[in-house]
Amino acid sequence: MAKSSADDHELRRACEAAIEDTKQKVIMSIRVAKSRGVWGKAGKLGRQMAKPRVLAVSIKQKAQRTKAFLRVLKYSNGGVLEPAKIYKLKHLSKVEVNSNDPSGCTFTLGFDNLRNQTVAPPQWTMRNIDDRNRFLLCILNVCKDMLGHLPKVVGIDVVEMALWAKENTTTTTTTTTTNQVNFEDGPIPTTVTERDLKVTVEKELVSQAEEEDMEALLGTYVMGIGEAEAFSGRLKRELQALEAANVHAILETEPLVEEVLRGLDNALNCVDDMDEWLGIFNVKLRHMREDIESIETRNNKLEMQSVNNKALIEELDKLLERLRVPSEYASCLTGGSFDEANMIKNIEACEWLSGALRGFDVPALEPAFANMRAVKEKKAELEKLKSTFVRRASEFLRNYFASLVDFMISDKSYFSQRGQLKRPDHADLRYKCRTYARLLQHLKSLDKNCLGPLRTAYCSSLNLLLRREAREFANELRASTKASRNPTVWLDPAAGAGQAVSNTDTSAVSDAYAKMLTIFVPLLVDESSFFAHFMCFEVPALNPPGTLPNGNKSTSNVDDADDDDLGIMDIDDNDTKAGKSSLELAALNECLQELLDGIQEDFYAVVDWAYKIDPLRCISMHGITERYLSGQKADAAGFVRLLLGDLESRISMQFSRFVDEACHQIERNERNVRQMGVLSYIPRFAILATRMEQYIQGQSRDLVDLAYTKFVSIMFVTLEKIAQTDPKYADVFLLENYAAFQNSLYDLANVVPTLAKFYHQASESYEQACTRHISMIIYYQFERLFQFARKIEDLMYTITPEEIPFQLGLSKMDLRKALKASLSGVDKSIQAMYKKLQKNLTSEELLPSLWDKCKKEFLDKYESFAQLVAKVYPTENIPSVVEMRDLLASL
Repeated sequence: MAKSSADDHELRRACEAAIEDTKQKVIMSIRVAKSRGVWGKAGKLGRQMAKPRVLAVSIKQKAQRTKAFLRVLKYSNGGVLEPAKIYKLKHLSKVEVNSNDPSGCTFTLGFDNLRNQTVAPPQWTMRNIDDRNRFLLCILNVCKDMLGHLPKVVGIDVVEMALWAKENTTTTTTTTTTNQVNFEDGPIPTTVTERDLKVTVEKELVSQAEEEDMEALLGTYVMGIGEAEAFSGRLKRELQALEAANVHAILETEPLVEEVLRGLDNALNCVDDMDEWLGIFNVKLRHMREDIESIETRNNKLEMQSVNNKALIEELDKLLERLRVPSEYASCLTGGSFDEANMIKNIEACEWLSGALRGFDVPALEPAFANMRAVKEKKAELEKLKSTFVRRASEFLRNYFASLVDFMISDKSYFSQRGQLKRPDHADLRYKCRTYARLLQHLKSLDKNCLGPLRTAYCSSLNLLLRREAREFANELRASTKASRNPTVWLDPAAGAGQAVSNTDTSAVSDAYAKMLTIFVPLLVDESSFFAHFMCFEVPALNPPGTLPNGNKSTSNVDDADDDDLGIMDIDDNDTKAGKSSLELAALNECLQELLDGIQEDFYAVVDWAYKIDPLRCISMHGITERYLSGQKADAAGFVRLLLGDLESRISMQFSRFVDEACHQIERNERNVRQMGVLSYIPRFAILATRMEQYIQGQSRDLVDLAYTKFVSIMFVTLEKIAQTDPKYADVFLLENYAAFQNSLYDLANVVPTLAKFYHQASESYEQACTRHISMIIYYQFERLFQFARKIEDLMYTITPEEIPFQLGLSKMDLRKALKASLSGVDKSIQAMYKKLQKNLTSEELLPSLWDKCKKEFLDKYESFAQLVAKVYPTENIPSVVEMRDLLASL
């Protein structure tokens, strides 16, 4: 048999060298294979291949105790052992031999302090059973002797381990070895004593006495196995002998048994007598129980009848109380006054009537009572009281609303007058209406159908007041606003320059419009909110009264917030729910339409008036309207949002009208037969754009950008049409106007993206016009020279440069003639080119830049011509590009 790795001294020294710094002694080291697979599955030994490892058991002595460790060492790339893992044997809780390994050499060690218990522990595989038993016995001995406990052993018989230990009674020891460990200062001998490295396998897992008992039992067991039939017979004979002995013992106690039997006979006689007496008593008790049950039955019936009579009397008393109509409430409901002093009594009567009607409904009233004649008659009487009271209250409120509004309309001090703008004040109106808020709530609970006519009456009455207030305020607002009218002929060529550049301040116009919104939009929102609560609409909460869209407090009545707090939301618990049906909201918006309809005409009048004074003020008014519109979020103020939306549409329509008129004025320019220089609408558009930018207030950017797009598109189209009327001067006309457009809008294009786009478009059109015009001037003076170059370029696509001088009209003689005709007086030709460029321009400031472009273009063309001549006529001499550049610079 091969030598076990546990006896390999070199291996142990390598292990000690690997853990030298830990001051631990290795008492056993053995080679194993580590795996995490499952044995016996279709020839697969696991998900990973087995890895060679060395398991070493080490101990560390301390003052009072000894610590034991299990170390796992692995081989590095150079074949040197190095520590991989360390386990404390005091945490060893389980030793399990893998049942799937037929050889029995694979086992696992379970520790109770591992953090990740979900990962399967590694499996250790020994070379043979002896190595396994030897290693496990070493661990068990260390746990028993040093740590005082044994782990749980699974998959291996402890008796088998004990027998194996007994058979291998020899003590495996390691001889004293000297390991030479090379350090920087030289080899240092390390001596390990035999006592320290001795692994004793003689230590038993059971005590000596237990072993003797087990041997005796096993000896008996072995005898039985060899002689099964004899052993069975022996057991039967012993059983018979024991039974005979028991019978003999029983017979010896016969006198005692007889005495016990006599005592039992006496006791039996006494029991019979007692049974006879108990039968007699049982009959008497049964008769008595029957009498008692009869008496209890009669008593229970009488008691139940008494209780039922008492309950019936109580229920009848309650019913009579319900059927009784208090005289004070009856008189109040049928003929009482609705003056403010009597409203407390009316409210109390309403509350009683509502409660009484609810009391006659199931389940408040027992279903058995509902069909009683008295109950039906009394309920009919209450219904009649209800209809009478609802009719009287509705008629009173309709007249009351009309009288309140008539009184306010008849008093002129409520409205704006000449020289005095009057802010609408509805505090007194709401205070008087609030007196009847709880009455309306009770009317709703009594009869919901009565609210429709009341809401209509309130809306029609208050609509007269609101329209009168808006009309008087708008009239006085326009009369008190001082602003001179701006001309609308901004881009009309027939208008004078002074009129077009008029810079009259018309901010008072937009301020007046803003004041109209500041006064009336919060007022209309407050009225919508008050109406929704006052008329008992079940809608969510609205914007806080008296609040502007930007969150600031409005300058309307300071008591508005108190006016909307009607104090009626606690009458019916169902009314406190926030979410209500869309039908209720639709009904509210229909009433608000009736309440506020017609007031928009006065807002339209202010918008039209402002447009007539200064159409550009539509930009400011559009921004103001958008800010107010974005602040109206409440569904119950739907009409206010519609009003602001209509105002925004009307302002946009008026501004579009102004834009269309201005575009028509631009298009009138093309009717002129001859146009020279910069068109008048280009500098005027710059002034107009500057003015429009001054009027933008936040959210009006889209409106202005759309106007810019329309203006500039018409301007450029008209410019191109005018240029086509005289093709000879079209390019000069275009470049002057596009340059003027860029110069006039340079500053605005840097800050307005829409104008920047058109600025770049004008720049491209300017460059194209400049290129065409300069090319025309150059070809006018040097046409023969550059036509000769063009012929050469055309032929170079089909033939080689050496063959070109032999073509008709392209000989060297033809070249010399072309040079003589074009370059003999080149300085005069260039001066003529400058004069022609200067002659056609009306804007002198463009001449220097155009002349620089012209010289650059001429030099580029001449340089291309010189390169062609050098390639096709290498022997011919022409003026160089440098000479031509110097000539241009000197002129």
